[in-house]
Amino acid sequence: MPNRLASSTSPYLLQHADNPVDWWEWGEDAFEQARHRGVPVLLSVGYAACHWCHVMAHESFEDEEVARVLREGYVAVKVDREERPDVDAAYMSATTALTGHGGWPMTCLLTPTGEPFWAGTYLPRDDLLRLLRAAAGQWTSDRDRLEQGAAEVAARLRQATARADAAAADRGTLDLQGAVAALAGEYDPRWGGFGGAPKFPPAMVLAFLLRHHARTGDEDALSMVRSTCEHLARSGTYDQVGGGFARYAVDRAWVVPHFEKMLYDNALLLGVYTDLARTDETSRPWAERVVRETVEWLVRELWTEQAAFASSLDADTDGVEGATYTWTRAELAAVLGPEDGEAAADLLGVTGTGTFEHGRSTLQLRADPKDRAWFDGVRQRLDVARSLRPQPGRDDKVVTAWNGLLVGALAHAGWVFGEEDWVDVAARCARFLLDVHVVDGRLRRSSRDGVVGRSLGVAEDAGSLADGLLALHRATGDPRWLAEADDLLDSALDLFGEPDGGFAATGRDGEQLFLAPSSMGDNAEPGGLSALAVALVRAGAQGSRADRLDRARQALARVAATAQQAPRFSGWSLVAAEELAAGPVTVHLGARPGAELARAAGRTPVGTLVVCPATGGGDNTPQVGPGLALVCRGTVCGLPSPDPADLPRRP
Repeated sequence: MPNRLASSTSPYLLQHADNPVDWWEWGEDAFEQARHRGVPVLLSVGYAACHWCHVMAHESFEDEEVARVLREGYVAVKVDREERPDVDAAYMSATTALTGHGGWPMTCLLTPTGEPFWAGTYLPRDDLLRLLRAAAGQWTSDRDRLEQGAAEVAARLRQATARADAAAADRGTLDLQGAVAALAGEYDPRWGGFGGAPKFPPAMVLAFLLRHHARTGDEDALSMVRSTCEHLARSGTYDQVGGGFARYAVDRAWVVPHFEKMLYDNALLLGVYTDLARTDETSRPWAERVVRETVEWLVRELWTEQAAFASSLDADTDGVEGATYTWTRAELAAVLGPEDGEAAADLLGVTGTGTFEHGRSTLQLRADPKDRAWFDGVRQRLDVARSLRPQPGRDDKVVTAWNGLLVGALAHAGWVFGEEDWVDVAARCARFLLDVHVVDGRLRRSSRDGVVGRSLGVAEDAGSLADGLLALHRATGDPRWLAEADDLLDSALDLFGEPDGGFAATGRDGEQLFLAPSSMGDNAEPGGLSALAVALVRAGAQGSRADRLDRARQALARVAATAQQAPRFSGWSLVAAEELAAGPVTVHLGARPGAELARAAGRTPVGTLVVCPATGGGDNTPQVGPGLALVCRGTVCGLPSPDPADLPRRP
């Protein structure tokens, strides 16, 4: 019989709806039940595409003995970290503080007031049972000590957060050249990227480096982007058959990915490859190919009936990680024939012993094929054969922030490559988000099947959606998108703005957790502060509003120390700072620009905000006459000119 999770809008929670565990969703009802029964709370946090979440679900949460122990001694609460990033962030802080590491599934034991007294990640069934029985016994015999310990843990975490905030309050201007130097010190010159294994595609940092090169002409910054992007594009972390990027690689050379595909990674990387293609002519052929293949994959695999994009594809297929994506030489020969199969195996790095597990290989494209038409045919045949295999599950939850990122990337790529259909898809998605995810003027975090969830939007939702709307304004010239972005930002300033100039991760109307999550840095996606800072910079430039630019400067001053110390985790703040340092520069095109003027607008440096004329020749903000372009730096504009030479040029 299904449990309480059966009515959830989260596919991850629905995966547990038939567990024998008596699950509760996060909320006051669950904690009231714990207080009423006088028992602790088991908190389990994960997400739909998570491999070890699936493993723990099958081993433990489908087990009758585990379910019985939980029913007798606990209130069990299941949380989708993608629906409740605030809950995830608060308890991940406790987990890393108590254990020195984090990850998912996250497993915590809480008092009925929500304070953690034990925290960890994946636990095998027998280890989980031992923990649950021991903790239940201690709770019965010495509850006061456990509650006191939990209160001390919570107090120490709050103190540590306050100290970090105080340290970050040493304000100043970001040293952008210093950030580039720090990144160069962590750069992997052999395989690209930063740091060792596991290695994550550093999209936000790459976006910053591209803008730094555009402003200063720094060739080392461009080289780091070019090398990282090419190694990624040729690796097993990029899907050589179907397009799109996996979440991360387990090795330095990007050979073996963790096979889940996330919307936010692909949205951010889509923007990077688009801008690299604009910047570096030698990279344009393969960078543009990656963009086109990734857009095709996004529309084919993640587009939903509601005209928005699903969150992710699982790492697993029928419980086996990567089963859909890996090959043997014999399988290639069976699909392509002996001759083509052998040639494809050599080209794609499929070895006799395998580069993955059980003699299987990921597909890599370390060198370009001599015959592109032949290789396109190989890809098509492999794609058909792969489609006949079991497919990974899809989390069809629509997350506001992630869709906002993709709206922006699609609108921008559509303008760069002249693909109006991509801009139209972005506009359809934006309309859905505004129509469904805004309820009584308040942005919500997610929806599924057109039904909006209960979780309130967080700062990153407001910032990333506003930024996507601003990209649509640039690509279409339609002032409605600028107006919608301004409305979102006005609301965000009220909900998330702090007296010190920063932004809180959650709104004033949100739930008060035992620890307020930080919005200072970026993780896998832009943090709340950086998302809003980027949107404020662009809204200020496109709408000629000095107050928006000033508010962005205040927020960036709040994280200057953090970004200097850890630029790898502050890439989106550095993007905002680079655009501010450049002006920001905006080019407003009047109606019916000449061919040379339009081409010159397309050749402007990365970070220049080009606002296209509205369809049918509508006015921009500020107004520009037909056939003219107006260049503004900040809110100071020059004279309208028909001369392409008056537009900003690349270094």
